[in-house]
Amino acid sequence: MDADADVDVLICGAGPTGLVLAIDLARRGVPAMLVEKSGRLFPGSRGKGLQPRTQEVLHDLGILETVRAAGREYPRMLGWEGPEGTTRGREWDMMERSEPTEQTPYANGLLIGQAHLQALLHDHLRSLGGEVVFGAELTGLDQDGRTVTARFADGRQVRARHLVATDGGRSTVRRLLGVAMKGESVDPKPMLVADVVVAPDAFVDGDHWHAWAGASGGAVVLCPLPGAARLFQMVAQYEDVEAVPDATPEGVRNLIATRTPVAADEITEVVWASEFRPRAALAERYRVGRVFLAGDAAHVHSPAGAQGLNTSVQDAYNLGWKLGQVLRHGAPAELLDTYERERQPVAADVLGISTRLHRQALLGGDSQRGNVVKQLGIGYRGGPLSEGGAGALEAGDRAPDGVLPEGRLFDLYSGPHFTLLAIGTEAPAVESDLVHVHTLSAYETYGRGLFLIRPDGYVGWAGRTEEGLAGYLARCGVALSSPARP
Repeated sequence: MDADADVDVLICGAGPTGLVLAIDLARRGVPAMLVEKSGRLFPGSRGKGLQPRTQEVLHDLGILETVRAAGREYPRMLGWEGPEGTTRGREWDMMERSEPTEQTPYANGLLIGQAHLQALLHDHLRSLGGEVVFGAELTGLDQDGRTVTARFADGRQVRARHLVATDGGRSTVRRLLGVAMKGESVDPKPMLVADVVVAPDAFVDGDHWHAWAGASGGAVVLCPLPGAARLFQMVAQYEDVEAVPDATPEGVRNLIATRTPVAADEITEVVWASEFRPRAALAERYRVGRVFLAGDAAHVHSPAGAQGLNTSVQDAYNLGWKLGQVLRHGAPAELLDTYERERQPVAADVLGISTRLHRQALLGGDSQRGNVVKQLGIGYRGGPLSEGGAGALEAGDRAPDGVLPEGRLFDLYSGPHFTLLAIGTEAPAVESDLVHVHTLSAYETYGRGLFLIRPDGYVGWAGRTEEGLAGYLARCGVALSSPARP
């Protein structure tokens, strides 16, 4: 660690993005401090869906088994009709369901409330020796060529080699940097989201995602959340553009009682509630000097399609290994420039998906979210860290899983290292603890060749011979003592 800094990385915001980044840095041995303005983790379920690609990230981080045990598959949508909202209508799957394969073992979205997910991530961070500093309200920051100095409301200052803003859509860090958000209103009508506990004998069961699309005043849905008895996420839309949602417990109870057959006194607790107007916006820059924006601080989504939380987690996953290579292994500082160049175009595409889904179906609509929302097709072909191709894959592609005699591929990839696969060919001599080399039998999904898998599970370099491998690794801070050709 730099003698001028108190910590290598200061992470501002302990939502899923900040927690995942802190976990990734902890397993890389990078000293980091995760601070949170609030006195506790966010208590609500603004997000509730983990797409298959995000589940692959959590597999690598060593927490997926715990998260999957705490979650559930998305329940079927159940529409309610009639003047009282008590006539059972049609059922449908909001998310298109697929069968798992060797290449894609996590084929479907996983339902788990954001608050529950954060608690599990926090526990995992603690197991790695990390912690969250609560009640740390950032009020100012300055930076020079070596460090960032963050100032807090209680008078303390923290100097870090880098700062990462994971402090949400109303990011204080982004405002202090003067970075603009460019976007549009997705829907001018206000919405209200809340986590509520529903009495056991109330109208709704816990096996369906209940929808009242034709409710007077606007559509409303109640989705059962795993992990707590009779906890539901409510999302309501207002037909009146000028409406002012009432996010108080009484207001939430009255809305549910007015639009559904669930009575006000059957809402035994309102855990959390918030109003918002759906919008899509993208930060003009993801990096200013030694400060990075990630998650909702960099992009704001409509909730349609369950894309925001997932895109945010993958921001952290992309940035984490690059910070680790620069801070721990002496990679060129230019490696950090690739974060914005890779992630900003992804966010722009995903924002388009979320906006399109919102406008197609809104709440209670019966159109499925297709496989595009699963984020398995996201990649970095043609990007700054994608070189070559071999077999069936090109550099920048997601590295599929596989169960081979030599082991499961995702297990070979798990950890903070690079993985070099020699499939149907001889493996070059690579002497570095940062690169794990495996010679594998033929595997049609990859084809014949050499495949260097980045720490975030994408093919970084590929070729039929080792030519160019050493040069690529050098860009990533991996020096080879073998005679591999540059």
